[in-house]
Amino acid sequence: MHEPVMFSEAIEMLAVRPDAVYLDATCGLGGHTAGIAGHLTTGYVIAHDRDAESLALARGTTAGLADRIRFVQGEFSTLTATLKQAGVERVDGLLADLGVSRFQLTQPARGLSFLSDGPLDMRMDQSKGSPAEEIVNYAAERELADLIYHFGEERRARKIARAIVRGRPVRSTLHLASVVEKTVPRTGRIHPATKTFMALRMAVNGEQEELDRLLEQAPHLVTSGGRIVVISFMSLEDRKVKQCFRLLGHEGRAAIVTKHPLTPTAEEVMRNPAARSAKLRAVEMN
Repeated sequence: MHEPVMFSEAIEMLAVRPDAVYLDATCGLGGHTAGIAGHLTTGYVIAHDRDAESLALARGTTAGLADRIRFVQGEFSTLTATLKQAGVERVDGLLADLGVSRFQLTQPARGLSFLSDGPLDMRMDQSKGSPAEEIVNYAAERELADLIYHFGEERRARKIARAIVRGRPVRSTLHLASVVEKTVPRTGRIHPATKTFMALRMAVNGEQEELDRLLEQAPHLVTSGGRIVVISFMSLEDRKVKQCFRLLGHEGRAAIVTKHPLTPTAEEVMRNPAARSAKLRAVEMN
């Protein structure tokens, strides 16, 4: 079952009006999209995502609300142009959930997880870019160590990068996980390859650069009185969102709605452990 993270908080922070237009910049499987659409009458929500497969599934899960949803595929970096092509200049609210869906993580062919064996792909849009195996098997050791350290915030990055280079060619997700685990043995509940996989996924998809582009465009896409709501799961992402929102407030372009980030309730974390690191921040445009 797909359960959108911080569902009630996200809908509340968007302050959805029934006749307005909203953008769910990360539609995924459509959980938040459906929540927004359910509050609309004459308005509609634009369901945007870079993953065509997720959008196709979202169409099915939100079929009963189809008259209030418009589906659009694209990346954050092309968001303004994509919306213009859809005939939209500005929206009354924007939501972005920066997490990876369970659907993506549990599909072996996507190569995003070591729960089962699969190709080292990791692309969110499999029609573009190079798969993770290009980095894993051909990047210089120092480059590999730097991206694991900076994106994964992995303090053992140099040791891991050295082991990966020595273990080449690395053929699959389980092969990579095994190389890492033999190098830095498990010390707790979290698999030692978790941060390495996360870092590679972020590098393959240019996630930090894409988030920068989203934060640059969002204030120009949301009308006065409209809100920007972002749910992040990593300190690296949350810092970017926090700094952007603070700057908007300092410049008098927006009012900060969440003085401190909202976090999931204990009940939600028990029900959906994937939500445990989520932080929600919101601003209202002036």
